Amino acid sequence: MDKERESGSKFMPKYNRDGLLAAIIVDADDAAVLMLGYMNDEALRLTQESGTVYFYSRSRQKLWQKGETSGHFLHVEEIQVDCDQDALLVRARPAGPTCHTGRRSCFYRRLTLDGLEPA
Repeated sequence: MDKERESGSKFMPKYNRDGLLAAIIVDADDAAVLMLGYMNDEALRLTQESGTVYFYSRSRQKLWQKGETSGHFLHVEEIQVDCDQDALLVRARPAGPTCHTGRRSCFYRRLTLDGLEPA
């Protein structure tokens, strides 16, 4: 156990081998899970400095700001860090739908034994 990382007050992010942290985005008002993205150190820094969420796109290999094309920005209320500092929980206020499909959340389907159904 890394006592300082798990119990201390120093931020010591544990990035994966690609230099990324998972970032779970939840609605600041009702805690609904909105999306999952990944942040590198630059995305995290920009998120903290700007108050809006930035991610690192694994498929496009580039930094992007949520809402940069749609206008549906995620305004940060709080960032929490998990116990071993390899994941973030971002409490945010969305300025419109979060999912690129136009839905409030990216988690709009439930997995069943028969396939997918609306959540």
